[in-house]
Amino acid sequence: MRPFLLASGLLSLGGCAFMPTPDPSQAWVDLRTSESNTLQAAQVDATTLDDDRFFQVSPGQHELHMRLQFAVEPTNIGPDSQGLDRTCVLKLDYPEFTAGQRYNLVAGSIGFRPWAKLYNQQHQLLAKAREGRCGDV
Repeated sequence: MRPFLLASGLLSLGGCAFMPTPDPSQAWVDLRTSESNTLQAAQVDATTLDDDRFFQVSPGQHELHMRLQFAVEPTNIGPDSQGLDRTCVLKLDYPEFTAGQRYNLVAGSIGFRPWAKLYNQQHQLLAKAREGRCGDV
């Protein structure tokens, strides 16, 4: 059991080593969600990103697009229903990204509805995302 725990701990640390170093002339946006959901960075303004694990943006105003995959529980659908996997695009506008700052983009869902919120390092709410489209995205 101990070798398994040690190996899994080392592997989880190794995944962080492959993240790029934040550019101090840009703002860094970390993505956070629960283990049952998947949150991926998709676009900044109208530009598709090469890496879906984070956003890194120049100072100023930007529109971030992200993809959230989540499960809708059978109790949110109806009697005798099965669960449903859902994918939605969320869009978030924020006018004041600051160079060298780190932000957290936290996402989740309530029933069929996705949500995402942007927080600064002091965990102050800065902006809320709006739902774009859901389905095969």
